[in-house]
Amino acid sequence: MRLQFSPKQKIVLTWWQKSSPYSKCDAIICDGAVRSGKTLSMGLSFFLWAMAQFRDRRFGVCGKTIASLRRNVLSELLPKLKALGFRCTEKRTENLLRISYGGHTNEFYIFGGRDEGSASLIQGITFAGVLMDEVALMPRSFVEQACARCSVSGSRLWFNCNPEGPYHWFYNEWILQAEQRDCLYLHFTMQDNPSLSPQIRQRYERLYTGVFYRRFILGQWVAAEGRVYDFFEPSMARPVPEGRFEQWYISCDYGTVNPASFGLWGLQAGVWYRVEEFYFDSRKQMRQMTDAEYAAALRDLAGQRTIRAVIVDPSAASFIELLRREGWTVKRAENDVLSGIRHTSDCLKSGRLVICDTCRDCLREIEEYVWDTKAGKDAVRKSHDHAMDDMRYFVATVLAQPVGGFSVRAVARRQNV
Repeated sequence: MRLQFSPKQKIVLTWWQKSSPYSKCDAIICDGAVRSGKTLSMGLSFFLWAMAQFRDRRFGVCGKTIASLRRNVLSELLPKLKALGFRCTEKRTENLLRISYGGHTNEFYIFGGRDEGSASLIQGITFAGVLMDEVALMPRSFVEQACARCSVSGSRLWFNCNPEGPYHWFYNEWILQAEQRDCLYLHFTMQDNPSLSPQIRQRYERLYTGVFYRRFILGQWVAAEGRVYDFFEPSMARPVPEGRFEQWYISCDYGTVNPASFGLWGLQAGVWYRVEEFYFDSRKQMRQMTDAEYAAALRDLAGQRTIRAVIVDPSAASFIELLRREGWTVKRAENDVLSGIRHTSDCLKSGRLVICDTCRDCLREIEEYVWDTKAGKDAVRKSHDHAMDDMRYFVATVLAQPVGGFSVRAVARRQNV
């Protein structure tokens, strides 16, 4: 195996060795741009350090979820470790990775730090070190619990992440205080990844805009401000395309006092089109609609189409139950706001998602949907956000994740052509 490393990656690979000027540091943080080479060099260095310094010890390897950790880190690292002569055995049911090399064997436990409840998963175990991939996406309680588990003499902490906002706890507590915490801090850009060609760098630069460009391409911990979808122009709206659609979904942001917004999404030639919508503002209409009336509006929106699933605001429990009783296949929407906005932005900019000119309320809201600069954290202003929420629900639940596995419960409806 022949790998080429940049000077910054080489520092990551060797910082723990006695010959390094950083060998006395207790921790390392690598942050910066996407595809900047920090994850590979950090992962390789962590396993090399663990196997060189310890035997018969336990270590933690943490990601936002176990699935994302396996996909983004272990799937790339393990083949390289095996090529270097390491013997790697994974017990998936136990989330355990056992690695042997040069007479040393250690165990690496895999954890997902998805929410506040994840901290309990890591209690009671003693580690000689922990690697935290995408640490800025993990709750503080989980990160602090993982750090507290590292009580073995010589243990060290390894963190990497892409930037979030300047008020993020990890930025303030760790990055800004790296020297006081005896922590080596390295900031990466795409120039630090020798495997990226200029063409690939330019492709990534075209993919992001606004705050996501500044964070993921420039690697800055900056506040979100201005329009959320600042790249979107009215000219990007399109007429509903002619021809047959392959699949249909409806996404719903439910409201009683606040407006309700439903979007009808059709797939044609790899592109999802918002072809029609329903929008009801109870304040403007001076009356509220019942769940039964909303269900009737949803049926009208579906028409004779076969709807694969209805994606619903997860807080709308009574509406979800009514739809299920009527025979619809209902999927509770994924509701991570920032992740959903980023995926929606990517899909709109790349052309995978198109808003048709028939959807006037969605087009109106997209011009008025802005970041809340007074919130003290990444947040959108809670106005002109109802069609924006139903659009985000659709993208986060259908486009950003596998959608297989729905039970076939929807009422049979004739497919439009």
